Order: sequence, then structure tokens, then C-alpha cells
Amino acid sequence: MIEANLRTRRRSQRVALQLEVLVKVLTAGRESRQVQAFTSPVNAHGGLLEASLTVTADQKFTLVNPKTGQTVGCRVVRVETGSPEGFAIAFEFEQQDARFWPITFPPQDWDANEPAYP
Repeated sequence: MIEANLRTRRRSQRVALQLEVLVKVLTAGRESRQVQAFTSPVNAHGGLLEASLTVTADQKFTLVNPKTGQTVGCRVVRVETGSPEGFAIAFEFEQQDARFWPITFPPQDWDANEPAYP
């Protein structure tokens, strides 16, 4: 019952995609930091990544796809202890951008044809 409620609240379908990404963030001390991370499930509005990075809810960061050079602004939604090497960070794009993920046939509810930045 709870899982069904979570599914109906999602804005777009999740897709299992492990992708190496680069996270660029400004620390509380205003220091610029970059770390390698890996995505877990993703959707048209954001996803989950594992990184050895200390961030807080609502903190903004930039996500970079090192293979394409594409960047997207993001916001931390939730942080959980992941593995001993890092944290599980749930994030959302500042603006929906289904085209950031290299998926040839995205789910129908992703609206990949819609412009990401009007």
C-alpha cells in the first residue's frame, strides 16, 4: 500500500541507470569541490546517486556527464547513509531535463521531446 502511494506521487517513471557523473558543489565554507559519483535509479526529474560527498537537503549543485560534457543544475532532496564509501543522495533537476540521461527509449511520461529550457 505504501509503495503504491509512492508510485502515484512520482512525477515520472524511474529507470535503472548506472552512469558515472561528476558532481560540482560549493561547500559551506564557499570552497568549490568536485567528486565522481554514480547514479542509481533516475527519472526525468532527477534521481539518486552515490557519492563520497557531504551535502544537505536543499543544497544546489551541478551534475556533469563527463562523456557528453552536458551539465544540469540540481538540488539535494534527501541524503541517506549509503555504503561505507559514501552517501545516497536523492536529487532533482532545477528544471526537468529528460535529455540529460543517455536513454534511447525513455518512458512515455518523460516528455523527452519537450524543450528542457524554454
